[in-house]
Amino acid sequence: MVTLTEVEDEHFQSTQPGPDAEDDDFTDTDSEISNESDYDPSDETLAERLYALRDIVPPTTRGWIAGKFNTVSSAAWTALSFGGKASWVITTSALFLGVPFALSFAEDQQLTAMEQEYNMRQQGSELLTAGAEGQHSTADKVGAAIGAEGAKPAL
Repeated sequence: MVTLTEVEDEHFQSTQPGPDAEDDDFTDTDSEISNESDYDPSDETLAERLYALRDIVPPTTRGWIAGKFNTVSSAAWTALSFGGKASWVITTSALFLGVPFALSFAEDQQLTAMEQEYNMRQQGSELLTAGAEGQHSTADKVGAAIGAEGAKPAL
């Protein structure tokens, strides 16, 4: 069987150096603890203040908060990732399908405009030639029409 014996250290038996008990008015002016400090709370950031509160919040609550934060950050990351991929698909689809459609639509508009311009020129020339034809008599027109129908080709 094992027996335990207590061995006292000589260091603990001697008295500690310090002020004498008789001197009640002793003040330590070189102490690190003082009433006047050079601490300025306006220099402290919000992150430092929250980090200082970690000891006040119990570990179970800290674990719950960390779990919620991880859940929210994971959901945000997933949403942003999906949104980025969706915007990529929409943009590339619009470029592959929309640009050729827009070009063909513009070409069709140009053709329509050219046809309208051609028709307007045709109508304008008909108006100009109709004015010149108006000087001839209607009998000449009728005779020319009959003559054109009655004429036979020569062999």
